[in-house]
Amino acid sequence: MRGYVPAYEVKSPETLTEALSILQAQPGKWKPLAGGTDLMVLLESGVLENRNLLNLQGLKELTGISVSPAEITIGALSTFRQILEHDLLKTEFPLLAAAARSIGAIAIQNRATIGGNIANASPAADSPPALIAHDAVIELVSSTGSRRLSYAEFHQGYKKTQLATDELIRAIILPRTQADTGSNDFFFYRKVGTRKAQAISKICFAGRFHPCSPGNLRLVFGSVAPTVLRCIQTEAIIQGGGLDLKTIQKAKDSLTRELSPIDDIRSTAEYRLRVSLNLLEDFLILARQKQSHVELGS
Repeated sequence: MRGYVPAYEVKSPETLTEALSILQAQPGKWKPLAGGTDLMVLLESGVLENRNLLNLQGLKELTGISVSPAEITIGALSTFRQILEHDLLKTEFPLLAAAARSIGAIAIQNRATIGGNIANASPAADSPPALIAHDAVIELVSSTGSRRLSYAEFHQGYKKTQLATDELIRAIILPRTQADTGSNDFFFYRKVGTRKAQAISKICFAGRFHPCSPGNLRLVFGSVAPTVLRCIQTEAIIQGGGLDLKTIQKAKDSLTRELSPIDDIRSTAEYRLRVSLNLLEDFLILARQKQSHVELGS
């Protein structure tokens, strides 16, 4: 079954103000359309339920990557190719660069936007674990103003977010405070799928560790819960016990309790849990090696 294109209405506002006015006037009616890499698949399959699409392409207010001493701001319409080609993002936020590299084929990376990847709210999305590990902030905008919140608070459940019907994602903000830690940071990003490329993740993991600053530890998993999951309880065990083998085993036991993966068409709960435990162990062993190297050099 294929979608019947004449059955859909598309509006293409010329400014962000115009787009927000449309959303405010008819809340819930218009589905924002960014890169379209997800929505067009649904349209082609004949299962795109919302028949009113608000085309955001061309809104300059949502484009561009800007840098200040305190933060890097990524416009919601920035593509993953643009993220990959930004030298400072690759240097200071390597988890996001790794996530961008793992998304689809080059043609998809040229089209897919970070705002669309987030708004789609799929627990299997590649960028959310990296964004949470990097302590990202999301900026939402409406006709009445804008607001910022921690990206970790944005996803509330399966396909549920804090985005109101009259709001759009304007930007993702990455704080540059972690850049001050320098080369001692250890970052770890892994996506496990049926293939090495062009596959939806079965498990996605982003880890961040700094040997001299335990509070910088982040353990974030995708595709193992209704939404992307930061494993705070497991982080606390590692921060309290270090990186010895006994603590690593305690961390794995804790992760078993924190994760609640499901069986679905892509994988089984048993496989997801087993691979997640393996990824955690790999990350912690490599982080311990990094810590030893730093201590020897100090």
